[in-house]
Amino acid sequence: MTSGRPKPPAVVITGIGMVTPAGPDTDTAWKTTCAGQPAGAIDPRLAGVPVDFSCPVTAFDADELFGVEGRRMDPFTQYALAAAREAYADAQLAGADVDPSRVGVLLGTGVAGLGTWQEQGERMHTRGARAVSPLTIPKAIGNIAAATVSMEFGLHGPSLSMATACATGTSALGLALDQLRAGRCDMVLAGGTEAAISPLVSIAFDRLKALSRRSDAPALASRPFDERRDGFVLGEGAAVLVLERAAHARARGRSAYAKVLGYGESSDSYHLTAPRPDGQGAQLALQKALDDAQVHPSDVTLVNAHATSTPQGDAIEARVIERLFGHNTAVTSTKGVTGHMLGAAGAVEAAFTALSIKQGVIPPTANFQAPGADIPEIDIVHGAPRHTPVSVAVSNSFGFGGHNAVIVLGSAGT
Repeated sequence: MTSGRPKPPAVVITGIGMVTPAGPDTDTAWKTTCAGQPAGAIDPRLAGVPVDFSCPVTAFDADELFGVEGRRMDPFTQYALAAAREAYADAQLAGADVDPSRVGVLLGTGVAGLGTWQEQGERMHTRGARAVSPLTIPKAIGNIAAATVSMEFGLHGPSLSMATACATGTSALGLALDQLRAGRCDMVLAGGTEAAISPLVSIAFDRLKALSRRSDAPALASRPFDERRDGFVLGEGAAVLVLERAAHARARGRSAYAKVLGYGESSDSYHLTAPRPDGQGAQLALQKALDDAQVHPSDVTLVNAHATSTPQGDAIEARVIERLFGHNTAVTSTKGVTGHMLGAAGAVEAAFTALSIKQGVIPPTANFQAPGADIPEIDIVHGAPRHTPVSVAVSNSFGFGGHNAVIVLGSAGT
């Protein structure tokens, strides 16, 4: 579908870095997700609380990666920096002829350094004011992951952080797209990061009746769209993607995973935690993204759904997908493997979507066996990865407060 307006400058993804429950790097995470191996497990950090399991990041050694400097970082910054290093290397930026004043960093987070606040609060109450670390503020504030990445690589473009709850990672990619189209940057490192697995967070989400209670089988607990879904599973980690204008990538001889075709966002303006029952806010964001990309719903090969494994949210999203795309567009949710990574989820899922386009593989929706009675007849990929060309894909993200964000990606050859 085309419109009367000129197309904006093309933007591509040239680097990907991830730290996820599916693996501490992109290659491992992709293989685990394509294999449909769920990461849910009993979590010692949650011992003694009603929901004592999560999808944790494992095989991540901050001391080995960062040395003593790692002690100055909350885990949400550690995850972000590790993912950024991988993305930076993947895009072959080390030693590249790039103007650092034209490279931005846009990294969002949902709750930032919650663990640091908790730890220091306990110190204050048990040991007094002098026990509180002078690094508390610079470890915990939400912008510090973006700032740390900028300092790591000596970048002088815009360094920004945003928070749109569980839509944060996708919001960061949308803002990066705007920066590149407007000519304010040549490149942007964009994504999301989260390290919010703690007794307080688990209890708080459980009090909202948002979490799965399947402690007897945590690996089977995150089951998007499935008839036995009963809530999401807490995840953690980060993803950073290198976005750059296509002409800039060509000039430095870099190939791309995918094009960033468009972005759309909207607000439900409905409820603190619940999505609009009619899904109109989510549908508006999807339609805006498709219009921005100048593609028709029939052009879309894949929907990487937000689907978190909650009864209400999955059903509403499935109905929106059916209304816009019908019954034949492939649908997957990688949260069956990773759980819900909150502010990092959208960036991780956009990375998986770009890999689907590049490799022609759609990961299965882990733990999905049969759709709930409230799930319409849509083509949910499950059981095994589907090997098929993916020309245009959308990745959905929806957050508490009614934040809706959608990114549209396409083949680098389109």
